[in-house]
Amino acid sequence: MTAELVRGQNHPLSQARLEVRVSAGKPVVAGATLSDEQGKVRGVEWVAHPGAPTLPGLEVSKQAAADHRLAFDLDAVPESVHRVSVLLALPSGVGGPVRFGAVAAPFIAVTGLDGSEVASYTITGLDAESAVVALELYRRQGAWKVRAVGQGYAGGLAELLTDQGLPEARQLAGSINEAVAQGLARSVAAPPPRTPDGDRSRTAAASAGAPDQPYAAPQNTSGNGMPAHTGHSGAHPQPDPSAVTQPSAPTAGGPVNYSHPGRQNVAPPPPPPTAPPAQPGQPAQPVAGDATGWSMEERLYNQVWGMFEDLARSTAAYRSAVDFADSRLEQELDKALSDPRSRIGGQGDAAREAARTKHADLVDQARAALDRDLAQLTAESEVVEPALPMAYAGWDNPVWHGYRVPMEVPMAVRLGNLSLPESERLSIPMLVRLPLERGLWIDSGRASLDGSLADSDQLRRLAMDTAVAQAARLLAVYPAGDFTVHVIDPAGSGASSLAPLVHSGVLAGPPAAGAAGVADVLARLTQRVDLVQMAVRGGAADSLPPGFDTAEQLLIVNDFPHGFDDRAVTQLRYLADEGPAVGVHLMMVADREDATAYGPLLDPLWRALMRLTPVPDDHLADPWVGHAWTYEPALIPPDSQVLQHVLTQVSAARRSWGR
Repeated sequence: MTAELVRGQNHPLSQARLEVRVSAGKPVVAGATLSDEQGKVRGVEWVAHPGAPTLPGLEVSKQAAADHRLAFDLDAVPESVHRVSVLLALPSGVGGPVRFGAVAAPFIAVTGLDGSEVASYTITGLDAESAVVALELYRRQGAWKVRAVGQGYAGGLAELLTDQGLPEARQLAGSINEAVAQGLARSVAAPPPRTPDGDRSRTAAASAGAPDQPYAAPQNTSGNGMPAHTGHSGAHPQPDPSAVTQPSAPTAGGPVNYSHPGRQNVAPPPPPPTAPPAQPGQPAQPVAGDATGWSMEERLYNQVWGMFEDLARSTAAYRSAVDFADSRLEQELDKALSDPRSRIGGQGDAAREAARTKHADLVDQARAALDRDLAQLTAESEVVEPALPMAYAGWDNPVWHGYRVPMEVPMAVRLGNLSLPESERLSIPMLVRLPLERGLWIDSGRASLDGSLADSDQLRRLAMDTAVAQAARLLAVYPAGDFTVHVIDPAGSGASSLAPLVHSGVLAGPPAAGAAGVADVLARLTQRVDLVQMAVRGGAADSLPPGFDTAEQLLIVNDFPHGFDDRAVTQLRYLADEGPAVGVHLMMVADREDATAYGPLLDPLWRALMRLTPVPDDHLADPWVGHAWTYEPALIPPDSQVLQHVLTQVSAARRSWGR
């Protein structure tokens, strides 16, 4: 699981080769400085920036962009360097925002090369600052750690670099800004904002007009990443010879435009709304699939995450307004109490009453704005939810009653729902891209939010039911023979929950029990990872042994860590780290507290997986404003036959494919 850092918090780094990913609402400049034991940058040659993007052990972006990936190889950093600081700055002199307080809070994630997040940090609390030290990687007792810093500078890059002891700070800052200004036109813009009335057709069509600008979907973290999708599944239109034109002639000495007139470089705009137009002054009627995308599946995916972002930002605006009202009330009450004259003739009581009335008015206005946004999002959800394809739909959606095994892998799968306390009646589907980039940890040791479910046996049963529901969904959304499920149940305690998978015959084999069974399954899967890695690295993917199962593999592990020796734990950690890149995924059903009792050995395993819960729990955070989202698992409705129907179809398809 990702360590969600707050300012000043640190976290150990177990990998030397890392990426630092930056997500911001506007183009920002990303750089890095090297400093010695005293925290001093010795010269301009110790600064990586767009004009000089490479230093030993690190590389930064050459331009300003809303999204960055900075590469680090800590083993290659010189021994004289004790700290690497990651810097962000707003470009100056290009007409954009001049302070971080006017843009969305930047989100920083430290990841492995496979994309798995190690730590993340949302830089909040910035106002007039135009440059910030986001985080630092530093040596401590022979090992590397990361610390969330968030130190801002109103004087921009010049002040930041001066603070780090660089004599040529002002000159270097000027050269960085000059280099950025020259390359700003090549920067990747953030997704266009949604219009207040919910009509995204106009903004999407406008963004599609920009040449060579990929659509950037929001990115997935702690919860809850949302990766960009730049591919498409739609067919290109056939070229019309009569429509081919010559390259446009240069004007006023400008460059020739060699772009193909019939080629699309970005996703097409959404189709025109089919709902009747809204009355003047009324919000537009919501339409399912009105986001950008090459297919309806992609448009719905982008629309769902647009709703998620809208709910996050609307709630953030409401909370900010309430905080402002509370702060203002406190200041006015303090002022009334501190003035001795207000204690005479009832002036103090009148001042306090006026302050409270003003506070109530501000809160009511904020709540009215939030309620308006929630009403629009709820109306959109009521239209979108029934239109979702099978992989995105809840188990209670009628689409499952007509289930047939798909012919291709969907772009994402639904793992549950997300909601906020201010919007309990509105939940957003939690969609995760396929193939899974991280394994899952189904926590069997936490009670519900209201504390009503505290029985440990019942929690373990619910956790296993959740794992079975998630495994069944993954089996259902993959084509026949493209997904294989293994189960380790050392003591057989999950037999009742596993019964639907066992009786339908969709498992690769009976659940492994006892030490011998555990060792056999883990040995086979680790050997599979080794074989595929060697084949891929050697460029000989076709040299795998005959009969090799090329399907994605899922291993469900129950009752961990009970019954697992050190070798088994090491193998599980290996599968968690290396497996996703070669199609082997973990689903651990375990109690975090039980795992903690085994010491730091299991901590990397816990952090490598995405934690889900069998009951509602507020443990996930978004990358924009850091809300604590309540996660609710996608469970089979009581007394529903949908699971049996789906697994029967999957089993029949597997038999027809000889698996």
